[in-house]
Amino acid sequence: MRAIDLFAGSGLFSRGAEDAGIRIVWAGNHWKVATDCYAANHAVLPACQDLHQQDWTQVPAHDLLIASPACTGHTPARGKDRPHHDADRATAWAVVSALECHRPAFGVIENVVAFTKWVLFPAWCQAVTALGYAISPHLVDFADLEVPQNRERVIIVLSRSKHPLELKLPKIPHIPAAQIVDFSAGSWSPIRKPGRSPKTIARIEAGRRAHGDRFVAPYYSTGSGTSGRCLSRPIGTITTVDRWAVIDGDRMRMLSIAEARKAMTVPDDYKLPARHADAMKLLGNAVPRLGAMHIFRALERAA
Repeated sequence: MRAIDLFAGSGLFSRGAEDAGIRIVWAGNHWKVATDCYAANHAVLPACQDLHQQDWTQVPAHDLLIASPACTGHTPARGKDRPHHDADRATAWAVVSALECHRPAFGVIENVVAFTKWVLFPAWCQAVTALGYAISPHLVDFADLEVPQNRERVIIVLSRSKHPLELKLPKIPHIPAAQIVDFSAGSWSPIRKPGRSPKTIARIEAGRRAHGDRFVAPYYSTGSGTSGRCLSRPIGTITTVDRWAVIDGDRMRMLSIAEARKAMTVPDDYKLPARHADAMKLLGNAVPRLGAMHIFRALERAA
């Protein structure tokens, strides 16, 4: 099966597809840091441009379209709405344009669950249906797919078939955060140091009462409750900025890139940008590799 990857980012969605035996023949993304990362890890040289402007007639023939349109316009984590979120949400229409041009047999679209609450989501589905596709949304927690991270996403399977395809995804025992956190590494600082937010300290103290001396907690918000989470659970969603603090007694540090790589099931030989902020942004925007592999294997079985 031949595939193209829209909004390919770091290329982990593509890598998961390749691990499932799918051949990627084209990829594209608008951010040069992302396309440089993709090119460093794949045989395909990705297009670097706004995909709204892509001439889809110049894209190779393919059987499968995979895409991760921008999620920042949909996720509740974006905070107060801003004008650029309108442009982010509009990236989903590039998927429709690509489908209209090539009419591949299948599509797999990944996004945050809130994508299905978008005011234009019914119109988007209507456009896809008008092109002859049956639509099958799947709510997936990647922790069920061999990924040591609770990461809920919607996987929308498109097929040129009379009935929607239902993927039979495995449910693999969860991998705890203890397997990705390395307490012997990293740059630590005292929890109670000048300038530390009282809210952060209160959250950590609540976590210590609930989980003991070692656990992980969201540093900037209460996204995983007011006491973080124990290491026997998968870590919470890896985001595009540093979010998770690792607590060890009276010291703490932020999750390292090496640990975030493990949380996203990135292969050891996979090259990421040297700049920490760029690497974290690519990881937070990615589709976990092993989860993607299981999704594409299930698609091939259903097809």
